[in-house]
Parts: sequence; C-alpha cells; structure tokens
Amino acid sequence: MALIRYALYFLGFALLTWMLTQIEIAAPGSLKLHVFVNASDTLGTSEYSVIEWTQVAILAVCAALFTWVTVNCYSQRPISILFGGLAGIFAVRELDYFLDNNIADNVWQVIVAIAAALLIAYIYRHWRRFKIAWLRTWPSPGIALLFAGCLVLFTFARMIGHEPLWEALLGDQYQRVVTLATEELIELVGYYLWLAGTIEYTYQARALAFKEPQPAVAKQRQGRRPKSAGRY
Repeated sequence: MALIRYALYFLGFALLTWMLTQIEIAAPGSLKLHVFVNASDTLGTSEYSVIEWTQVAILAVCAALFTWVTVNCYSQRPISILFGGLAGIFAVRELDYFLDNNIADNVWQVIVAIAAALLIAYIYRHWRRFKIAWLRTWPSPGIALLFAGCLVLFTFARMIGHEPLWEALLGDQYQRVVTLATEELIELVGYYLWLAGTIEYTYQARALAFKEPQPAVAKQRQGRRPKSAGRY
C-alpha cells in the first residue's frame, strides 16, 4: 500500500507540474507570475498566479488532514495541532498581499504572531503529551517529509529566490519575473513535500490510534500513576 501511495505522489506531482509548465508555454503570461496591478505599480507581483493559489489549496488540504487527526486520534493531538497550526501560518503568509491590501498593512504579521504564540503556549502546556506522541511517531516517513518541506521552504526558496542573486547572475538582462518564478516554483516543491508528509503522517496516526501503547509510552504513563502506600 505504501509503495502505491509513493507512486501516486510521484505521478500526481509530476502531472501537476507538467500541466503548469505547459499552460505557460502554450500561452505566455497565463500563469500570472508577474502582474502589474495598477499604473503606479513599478515592481509587479506573483500573488495572483495559479501557482500561488495551488500552494494555498495544498495547505488547505494539509490543514484538513491535521484537523481530522486532532479529532479522531487523541494520542496524536499535540503533534497534529502543531503542524496544523503551521499549515495555517503558512497559508496566512501566502495570502499576505491580499491581507495587507484589503484589511490593513502588515496585518498578516499580527495574525502569524498571535497564532505562533498560541502554538508555543499550547505545546508548553502539554509538553508531556507532546513528548509521548513524538516518541511514538519519530522517526517516520511523514515527519521526515514535513521536515524536508520546511527545509525547502525556509532555505532553498528564500536563498535561491533571492533577487540580488539573479541580478548578479543575469546582469543587464535581469528581469524580475525570473526571481518570482524561481521562488514560487521552489515553494511549490516544498508544499508537495508537505502534502505527501501530511498524508503519510495521517496514515501513521490512524494506525497508532488502533494499537496498544508502545513500551516507551507505557513507561511514561506508569511514571504518572500514584504509587501505592502498601500492598492493600
């Protein structure tokens, strides 16, 4: 079953990427990777692109799966709330352009700060449960893929999509669409990994929900039980 899932990941992600590239090749500019929203806009944006909304859709699916785990797999609730919250934070970050322009400037930063503070407070409050849940899931393919997705999003996308890099490489031939397209496509790879990791984690959480506690977990729980004063 796992082999079939991984084959589907490969085929699905490859097909989606092929479709996105073919759309742009067949009709240049159709992906809207560099759009000028008004006459005073001198930089242009990629926030209206199909790729950007594909990323948001992937995050919505991830958040839905983590919500399912939170509701149905009690022992994994601390981890699912953490990663589900991160998926929500990522979605807010992807929608920053619209939040800033339609609500208030930098409002997305306020939302992210509040959400991050709530997540930190929750993990701190339920640290013991989080540690037990983590011991039951790590190492695992799902968590590893989630980590790989974060690595791509927070390192490669930021560094390779850095505008001064492409200005140095292309010199006088530099066009901003190159930076925007590079960053968005690398981010899409990171979200592919996040989606695959979320699905794998959901399968694992579901399996753990129907299994007996592992020795490490049983030992942790035994330490929380009050010790008897005597034999009777």
